[in-house]
Amino acid sequence: MRIDGRNTDDLRPVQLTPDFIPHAEGSVLIEVGRTRVICTASVEESVPLFMRGSNKGWITAEYSMLPRATESRTPREASLGRKSGRTQEIQRLIGRSLRTAANLDLLGERTIWVDCDVIEADGGTRTASITGAFVAMVQAMDKLVDKGALNTVPIRSSIAAVSVGIVDGVPMLDLNYEEDANAEVDFNVVMTDQREFVELQGTAERQPFSKTRLDALLDLAESGIAQLIDTQQQALGAMRKR
Repeated sequence: MRIDGRNTDDLRPVQLTPDFIPHAEGSVLIEVGRTRVICTASVEESVPLFMRGSNKGWITAEYSMLPRATESRTPREASLGRKSGRTQEIQRLIGRSLRTAANLDLLGERTIWVDCDVIEADGGTRTASITGAFVAMVQAMDKLVDKGALNTVPIRSSIAAVSVGIVDGVPMLDLNYEEDANAEVDFNVVMTDQREFVELQGTAERQPFSKTRLDALLDLAESGIAQLIDTQQQALGAMRKR
């Protein structure tokens, strides 16, 4: 039994609240246990300079954390004059993941900006951001279809992400902060609804791990991501019925 009473293969409670920010073309509040992230998707009718004339779209992401999303205050990066390496790495991961899910050829020369703002952090903020960002992005694409700017929603596959790790020698799904801080092995996994990997980020924090342990972690991630994708589809289906 884990710190919060879960079994080793249990996700934390997950809740998605679409249309959380009414001004955005797409938005969702994703809550994974005590981790909460607001994800918004905004459509811009242009693409970066390097893509002009390509007839393709672009999807990019920004990530930030409120100063008191954590137990002690973290200064706003704007006040420091630069983004941290961690922030840059996370927003690149979110952008790569979303572009993998989309058919940029069908998006037209427009950009979808996805902003992920962490309002409370208890582990897994990057994976929650990816899972929520996908929902916000699809909402924005739905609105482009509704107004006749697109013929179809340009999605290749659904994607979601989850953390897994080995804590006290035991493989576990969806680590909270305390578990993550004490993990011997820590992985972030992004997968599609076709059970294909988009990205694996993993490291041994204290000691090497075997392929057998790696397979056990990936099996946990696959199971958790399948559940997250079901939750995404339920949220999108409810939104489309409105």
